[in-house]
Amino acid sequence: MGKRILFVDDDQSLLVLYRRAFSRLGYDVLTAADPDQAFQRFREGFPDLVVVDVRLAGNTDGLDLLGKILVLRRIPAIINTAYASYRETFLSWAADAYILKSSDLTELTEAVTRLIAPDRERAGAEPAAAGAGG
Repeated sequence: MGKRILFVDDDQSLLVLYRRAFSRLGYDVLTAADPDQAFQRFREGFPDLVVVDVRLAGNTDGLDLLGKILVLRRIPAIINTAYASYRETFLSWAADAYILKSSDLTELTEAVTRLIAPDRERAGAEPAAAGAGG
């Protein structure tokens, strides 16, 4: 089983797109359409990364949801939204990446890969070791 990603967005068509695209890349994909469902999926599914939209249905927005998740367990997080204005919001600083939504998933895919690549922990040490010997 690959690394597990939780996508939270109230747009069902985007959740289908994310599931298809990231499953093809070898990730185990969880989806949630609202904050309550997302929090439940997070607690039951133990994702390695969470991707959250800022504006969600219900009383909790994506930034509040992200705060609740990160209090329980610090995992990599990406804010993926159509609104650039939230980038400067203090709560958005908890995310490891802030990406504007696009039909081109290249930037999102690159951020996911960078944040939860299998060799992420070792990747920082390898270039230094290689340079020291050469």
